[in-house]
Amino acid sequence: MDLTELSLAQAARMLRDGEISSLELTRACLQRIHRLDEKQHTFLALRPEAALDEARHADRGLAAARSQGQAAGALLGVPLAVKDVVCVAGLPCTCGSKILEGFTPPYDATGVARLRAAGAIVVGKTNTDEFAMGSSTENSAFGPTHNPWDATRVPGGSSGGSAAAVAARMVPAALGTDTGGSVRQPASFCGVTGIKPSYGRVSRYGLVAYGSSLDCLGVLARTVEDAALVLGIMAGHDPLDSTTLDQPVPDYLQSLTGDPDLHGVRVGVPREYFIAGIQPEVEHAVRQAVQVLAALGAEVREVSLPHTEYALPVYYLIAPAEASANLARYDGMRFGPRQAAPDLWQTYSATRGERFGAEVKRRIMLGTYALSAGYYEAYYGQAQRVRTLIRQDFERAFRQVDLIACPVAPTTAFRLGENTSDPLAMYLEDIFTLPANLAGIPGLALPCGFDLQRLPIGMQLNGPPLSEALLLRAGWDYQQSTRWHLEAPVL
Repeated sequence: MDLTELSLAQAARMLRDGEISSLELTRACLQRIHRLDEKQHTFLALRPEAALDEARHADRGLAAARSQGQAAGALLGVPLAVKDVVCVAGLPCTCGSKILEGFTPPYDATGVARLRAAGAIVVGKTNTDEFAMGSSTENSAFGPTHNPWDATRVPGGSSGGSAAAVAARMVPAALGTDTGGSVRQPASFCGVTGIKPSYGRVSRYGLVAYGSSLDCLGVLARTVEDAALVLGIMAGHDPLDSTTLDQPVPDYLQSLTGDPDLHGVRVGVPREYFIAGIQPEVEHAVRQAVQVLAALGAEVREVSLPHTEYALPVYYLIAPAEASANLARYDGMRFGPRQAAPDLWQTYSATRGERFGAEVKRRIMLGTYALSAGYYEAYYGQAQRVRTLIRQDFERAFRQVDLIACPVAPTTAFRLGENTSDPLAMYLEDIFTLPANLAGIPGLALPCGFDLQRLPIGMQLNGPPLSEALLLRAGWDYQQSTRWHLEAPVL
C-alpha cells in the first residue's frame, strides 16, 4: 500500500485501528516531499526529525488508547502542512517575503494549536505569494511553485504551495488562507477540495494579517470529508481574536452519512458569473456539475447578484488599504533583517524598499493613497458602501435559495509568467471568489472536470454565514456521485 494515497479521513481511521503507524505514514509523506519538491518547490521549511519524533510519540498514544478502549485524538498521528503566513512555533514564518527572512514565531496560531491538540503533526510550511498577495504563487520571494498537473503552469495562489502539496500527495491536507479566493482558486487549479469558512468562524490569531476584515484560515484536502474533519477542529470562538463568532460549532461530519440526497435544497446559479470571456470548458464543466446537483434532488434556479461587477475594484481598494496599515509594522526594527542606513527614516526606507517585492509595494502604495487625506471618502469610504451593496445582493439571493453554485475561476491554470506583466489580468482570476470575502460568507471549491489539456476545473458553492454544514453536505453528496476528486496527477 502506498500510504500517501490515503485521504486524511482514511489515514485517521487506519491509525486508530492500528492498521498503519504514524511513523510509517509520516515517513512516507516526507520521502515523497524529498523526491518531488526539488522540481515542484512546494515547501519553504520542513521539520523532518521533529515530525518523526512526534509520529513515534503518536504511535505510543494510539497503542495506549486501543489497549484502554479509549478514544484517541481525532487527528492523532496524521501529518499536515501549513501555509507560510500562519505561525507555527519553532518554524520560520517568512510570508514568502525577504523582509521576514529569519523570523521564527515562538507560538502556534490558534488553528494550528487546535489541530496539534487533536494529534496532528506539522511536517512543514508551504510556499505562498508574498504576504498572500497574488493569484499564482509567483510573487513568492523564494521562487514560484509549479502545478503538479503541468509543471509549466501555476498552482494558483496565494495558497498555491498548500494546494500543490495536497494534489501531489505530499500530505493528506494542508492549511491555507483566503482573503479574496486564495484557498478556493488554487484548489480549483490543482484539482483538490478547498473550503473558506464564514468570516469569524475560525480564529485569525497567529495568521499574519493582510486584509483584516477579509482574511480567513481555510483547509485544502482531497475530499469534503477531510475538509470537514479539519475545519471542525479549528472552528469556534477564540478569546485571542475578538472577531471570532461566539456560536456553537456543528459536528460537520455528522451529516456526511447515508445516501446522497439534496431534495429540499434550493441551488441558485448567478447569471453574472457566466460572463463573456470565461473559458468554454470551465462553463461546460460547472453547468454539468449543477446538473448533478439537480439529479440528486436539488431545485436549481437562476438568481441575480447585480453588483458583482464592482467586486474587483472594491476589493482592490479595501484589501490594499488594510494591507497598508497591517504591513506598516515591517520596518526592520522588530522582525527580520534590517538594512543599514544613516538615520531612522532612511533605515525604514531602505529596509522596506529592498525587501518588499513589487506586488506588495504596489498594494501598499495603492492602499496608502486610498486612505490619504482628501481621497479617503472618494475611494475607501465609497468602496465600503459598495461592499454593503454586494453583501445585500447575497442576502436577497439567500432568501430565494439555500446555496449558490458557480465557477471558481474563469480559466484553468495559466502558464508561469503569462500574467506577471499584467496585474489586471492576474487580478481578474479572482473575479468569482472575491465577492464571498467581501460579504463574509463561506465558500467551498470542488473538482468538477478537466479542460482539453487535462487541467482541473473547480465548481464553487457559497452559502449564507455559518452555513458550512450545509455546504459540506452538498459537496459530500456531489463527491459521492462523481469521481473528479479521486483523480491524481501523474508525477
